Amino acid sequence: MKATQKDFLAAAPRAARQAKVFFFCGPDEAGAAAASQRIAAMLDEPGERVELSGADLRRDPVLLADEARSTSLFAGARHIVARVSGDEAHDAIANHLAAIDGGEGAPCPVLVVATSATDKSRTAKLLEKRGDALVAMFWPPDLGSVRDAVRTMGDELGLKLSGDMAERIARAAGLDVRLAQSEVTKLATYLDAQPSAPVAGDPEALDAIGARTEDDGFMPLVNAILSGRTVRLSSELHRMRELALNPVGLLLAFERRVAQLAQLNAKLGPRDDARAFVTAEARARRVFFKDERDLADQLAIWRGPKMARLVARLVELHRELLANSAAGETLLAQALAGLTRAAAR
Repeated sequence: MKATQKDFLAAAPRAARQAKVFFFCGPDEAGAAAASQRIAAMLDEPGERVELSGADLRRDPVLLADEARSTSLFAGARHIVARVSGDEAHDAIANHLAAIDGGEGAPCPVLVVATSATDKSRTAKLLEKRGDALVAMFWPPDLGSVRDAVRTMGDELGLKLSGDMAERIARAAGLDVRLAQSEVTKLATYLDAQPSAPVAGDPEALDAIGARTEDDGFMPLVNAILSGRTVRLSSELHRMRELALNPVGLLLAFERRVAQLAQLNAKLGPRDDARAFVTAEARARRVFFKDERDLADQLAIWRGPKMARLVARLVELHRELLANSAAGETLLAQALAGLTRAAAR
């Protein structure tokens, strides 16, 4: 089975019942991760959550098949969530599928979130034609799709959101569906909303619990770092600490901008004039006019192998932050200083 963000919600219930392996990929890592969480919530018996990394699966290609057929500590249900990069899980999934086809026990559900992978990757090709697997591809969302998703989130929690309210939440979350889900859940809890007793969301309640918008906090720092503006590094890092910007949220803002740069890189191809290209994209309204200067500067810097190294570094940094959240601010500050120097070279 295959799906994109456009038809994922419709395909998800059937996939949760039938599929044994789920492969979530595409440039929108936030959307892929949110989709994996939705599928996990739809499983009849999700049970214990077992997390594996791409490094684990690459180092031991039979680990996935073994873990999928093991029982939890208390002999209950379980599901596996693997966070990988590219085709790191290819051999492990191939072994797992061979065990399924050989009838080697009943495996638990396996959910793979693959950054830097697409539905054309080798791993996706293993799965896309199988009835017991789902390959879901996620592109960076637009405002309209996230707004609609926010309204759906609200409906599920008994929170009625107008289009304007849903759009405000979507913008505040920087079009990140995971952050939007957190905001909707907080708002529903604050208003004591329930599906059996729906409550209308209002701006005053959102002001009381809402997070800072991305534009207020994240993007000046993102642009300074990716544009190599070393003279602004110290002041921006100071502002990060003064405003207590969330390290994971800030990293997600970097990932969204880098995903946008990767798409523009692919369209630009071997041409050298990044600024003229971005200007044309802005005139065609495919790029927000306020972002034109920053995108042109960054696209001229992050090309080819340098872009690949940037993506790999952000993936590594994301894992470091998740593994050591207590030192998140320090880890992020050190990494951002390194990225600024790399951009300035």
